[in-house]
Amino acid sequence: MIDEAIQQLKDRILDFNDQGKIIVNKANADKRDLTEDERGQLQGINASISAAEEEIELRQEVINREVKLSQPVGRQTDPQQPEPQNRMNEDDPPRRARTRMPIMPAAEDRGKWGWRSGGEFAIGVKNACSKTPVLDPRFMNAPTTVSTEGVGADGGFLVPPDFRTSIWQKVAGEDSLFSRTDQQTTSKNTMVFPADETTPWDTTGGIQAYFESEMGQLTQSKVALEEKTIRLNKLTCLVPVTEELLEDASGLDSYLRKKVGEKFDFKLSLKIIQGTGAGEPLGILNAASLVSVAKETGQDADTIVADNIEKMYSRMYAPCRRNAVWLINQDIEPQLNRMSVGVGVGGDLVYMPPGGLSAAPYGTLRGRPVIPTQACETLGDKGDILFVDLSQYLTAVKGGGVRADVSMHLWFDYDVLAYRFIIRLAGQPWWKSYITPRDGTNYLSWAVSLDERA
Repeated sequence: MIDEAIQQLKDRILDFNDQGKIIVNKANADKRDLTEDERGQLQGINASISAAEEEIELRQEVINREVKLSQPVGRQTDPQQPEPQNRMNEDDPPRRARTRMPIMPAAEDRGKWGWRSGGEFAIGVKNACSKTPVLDPRFMNAPTTVSTEGVGADGGFLVPPDFRTSIWQKVAGEDSLFSRTDQQTTSKNTMVFPADETTPWDTTGGIQAYFESEMGQLTQSKVALEEKTIRLNKLTCLVPVTEELLEDASGLDSYLRKKVGEKFDFKLSLKIIQGTGAGEPLGILNAASLVSVAKETGQDADTIVADNIEKMYSRMYAPCRRNAVWLINQDIEPQLNRMSVGVGVGGDLVYMPPGGLSAAPYGTLRGRPVIPTQACETLGDKGDILFVDLSQYLTAVKGGGVRADVSMHLWFDYDVLAYRFIIRLAGQPWWKSYITPRDGTNYLSWAVSLDERA
């Protein structure tokens, strides 16, 4: 679709501009003028941006012209003469798409462009793309409608924003791991952040503090910032909608919100934990900053013991504990329920299940919530239990959230509409590596796992 090509051009301009900023920022950091090579690179970048902007203008003119020509214009007739009757024969010109009487949306429906539900919108798309098209005026009034039957060739329609919002709310629901991360919104495809990887007790780099003698010259130190670059990836869902489903408007709306939201939610949680970083978020298990605790000597396969929990807790960097949560696979819950430590001749429970003593939505270990998720591995594998502070995990999302489009041409011969949902996002830990304590040999981190127990 034409507007999609324009969006790709805009994304390309943002990428070019980011490249230019990196060159300029490097020269500024070194407190020097641009080199000849850098000048040449910037000239090439500016030329590419100008070419893309020119193409956007040309494409936008075509869109504006098509929208203008698509507006219905009544025929002018002599009021003294009756309007001639329509004739249906081979000499008649091809019929244009008919339009219904305008429907004025209520104030609360303006975000839906006048549509009452996603199902009603889908039926409108079907009617507009039929052999004898009936074009609903709500398509023509929508500010982002593209390529309708009256103006274009491919019959694509953009889903109203209120329906997109309902899907996004599901993704960022209460049990979503994504909602616990450090979320950033951007209009670009790439984000560059300054990052300080030094610790308060680091004596070899970054800002330092010194005790000085009276009248002595103060010792200098300087910041040690690094650039952290994150590039957005594309998460998509293509949903076929049958003729039968279209006939049930409320069923379609419920289906889209529930199913697409569930799929996006799980895929995000899975990649936050297991992502490779290649075309997808970098997951906790593949992060260089992860600390993994070894199993106990003689520990049986596929088990978790109290000493595992204590050692994992001790490897969490102390300031991160207040926000940390335990992520587990449900397979390990029976072992948690029986876990205890000896106290005198008796014992004390390690795991507090939901309700009862803990009176919380989740069970607790060492006072921190225990969240079951299918994104964790099964009992005995590395990743079946994690202790993490997800506020130390960076996620970036393209402004606008989920983008939804619908078209009837992909599966035209099957009488099926195609719904397409896209969100641009990225994720990776803020920490480049785990940290070494001031005194001791056990590394500390924001994320701790337990080694395989085979």
